[in-house]
Parts: sequence; C-alpha cells; structure tokens
Amino acid sequence: MNAVHIEILDQISDISANLWNALVQETGGSVLNSHAFLSAFEESASVSMKTGWQPKHLILRDDAGTLIAAMPLYAKSHSYGEFVFDWAWADAYERNGLRYYPKWLCAIPFTPVPGARLLCAPSHRTLAARALVQWAQESKLSSLHVLYTSPEDQEALCAAGCMPRTHTQFHWSNKGWDNFDEFLTSLTQSKRKKIRAERRKVKEAGITTRVLTGADIQPSDWEFFYRCYANTYALRGNPPYLTPAFFTHIGQTLSDHCVLAFAHRGNQPIAASLLWLDTVNGQRKLYGRYWGALEHVDCLHFELAYYTPLEWAISHDIAIIEGGAQGEHKLARGFEPVQTLSAHWLAHPGFADAVEKFLEQERAGVSQYVGALKSPFRAEIGD
Repeated sequence: MNAVHIEILDQISDISANLWNALVQETGGSVLNSHAFLSAFEESASVSMKTGWQPKHLILRDDAGTLIAAMPLYAKSHSYGEFVFDWAWADAYERNGLRYYPKWLCAIPFTPVPGARLLCAPSHRTLAARALVQWAQESKLSSLHVLYTSPEDQEALCAAGCMPRTHTQFHWSNKGWDNFDEFLTSLTQSKRKKIRAERRKVKEAGITTRVLTGADIQPSDWEFFYRCYANTYALRGNPPYLTPAFFTHIGQTLSDHCVLAFAHRGNQPIAASLLWLDTVNGQRKLYGRYWGALEHVDCLHFELAYYTPLEWAISHDIAIIEGGAQGEHKLARGFEPVQTLSAHWLAHPGFADAVEKFLEQERAGVSQYVGALKSPFRAEIGD
C-alpha cells in the first residue's frame, strides 16, 4: 500500500470523463459505471448530501501519479435506494446506543444491477479491494457495503476482510428465439397460457404499445414518462428518488442507452416503462427498472414492463434482460433465478461476528430457495 496513493473526490466532475471511462473499459465497459451515468445523479441533485448520498468517490494512483483504480463511493445517512437491506443491522446498532449512519456505500445509486465496483485492470483488483477496506477502517464510520458486485470483485473484497452476502434476482436469457411466439412455445403450457391471457386482456382494453430509443425519444416523451414514474411513487405515499433533471440529463447524454416503451389508448399515452440498454464484454443487455401508469388497466404492468420489452429484445439480439431486485412473479414470465452478490465490512467486532453468523444462515436459505424454484421452460429447453 506504500506505493499507492488514495484520493477522495467530492464529485464525479473532479475527474475527467476520459480517465474514469478508461478504467470502466477495463471491467467490461458498462454504461452504468460510466462518468456520464454517475454524473447524471449528481448534476440533477438526485444524489447529494441533502438526499443522503454524499459522493466520496475513491481513486488510486501509483507513485508516478498514474490513475490505476476508481470506485463509486458514497457516505450514506440512510439505507434507502439500495435494494440490499440492512435496516435490521442499523436498528440493532441504535438499540445498543451505537451510531450506524453515516456508512460507506460502494454502488451505483438506485440501480440493483450486478457489475464491477472495483474499476481497474485485473492486476490491480486485489490492491483496490485492500485500499477500499483500509479507507473504511481509517475513516471511523460504522461499515462498508459494496453492492451487486461481480464474482471477481467479490473474491477480492472477501480476501480483504469483507463478509459475503447472496441475494436472488430473476433474469431472462435469450436462447436464440426468432420471435415472441417461439419464446412462448419454449415455456410450459401453464406459463404460455397465462401470458397469452394477460396480453389478450390488454389488447381487448384497446391498448397498443410502441418502443422508442435514441434520437427518436423527444423531450415530451421524457416529460410524460416522468409523470408516470412519479405517479408510481405517489401511489405508495413516497417522493420519487430521481428528479426530472436526471432523466433530462440522461436523454441528452445517453439516449442511445435508453429504451422507452409506451402504452396508448388511441392517440393518448397512458403508461410508460424505461429500460437501460448496455453492452458488457460484447454482450448486449437490458436492465428493467422504471415503470408507471396514469390509470389502471389489468395486466398492463406485465405487458409494458415484460412482454413488449421481451419482443423488442428478441428482435434486437439482446442476450440478457435483468429485471431488477426481487420479484418471483418474473418466473412466470420466462425469467430464471440468479444469485447476486454483495460484500460487507463492519467496524464493531461484536456486531461483525453476529452479522457473519446471520449471513451464513441467509446464504443457506437463499440456496435452498433457489433450488426449490421450478423452471418456467419445458424440460427439454431448460432445467
């Protein structure tokens, strides 16, 4: 560590996009790790000290001053927007008169998508993990949480002193279908029947859908989408995590990575969903994340968040659709269970021991849960 210099950036704009993105390319090139994507959170004030996400991005330089690693890092004053739940840990700290917040979070804000968190060449991964844990130890905060890690990062972080945690998501994998009907044919009879019935309900309600990407997305489309997105939160009695400026920023800087699906009754839009389009190590992916409607139509959520994007994915050579956190209902739509990873370090020895025991039991439970799930595909298609 003597040959490495740790620096903390109070905002992503403190480093050039070219330098940051060069490190992103070392880890597969995901747009979610890109300077522009992280900048959108900060420039739109969706991520700030005021919202409980204080940027403290960690970078490493060698003795020559060359940038060799970077990590998206935040000092968090709560646990919202993470999708890996540690509320019980925070409550236990509080009940014992200890302070849990602020804590360190290494993650992509509001984005439960697995990927690299240690942005560096493979030869520097061990060093980056050690530096991140060392920073956490020296900072005197309660804990460090690295969410939705890649397997390679997880191994390095656990070797550096973190505890592993596993979770379950449901991902769709393209098995080479030429069209949506071929995909349906590969499912079990009950799943196939259910999907056809759900799509029929939407069609009989007079609803049609369309998909826009890139330059075809107009400012008015973003405005309508935000109305739908904000309405979803309003129905739950919560303010939305992201501001309108976030989506405006994304529309201006990363429109080629946006896939917007709209539902219409006649000429009137009534609902919208947004997926991120990404290419990681040459593999094209979609990440399903945001949806909302201005009126209720039975089964419209399934149509706009799953079936219309699935049709688009099949016709555009998409390999994977990741459906976000949780959601066993995705299994009935052709998604399959996948275990995702996170790594955690707690400063308090007693709580660290207790959490480690809990995580051992949790991992066994997750493994048992995934093993008990039945594939949505016919036996000769998938297991």
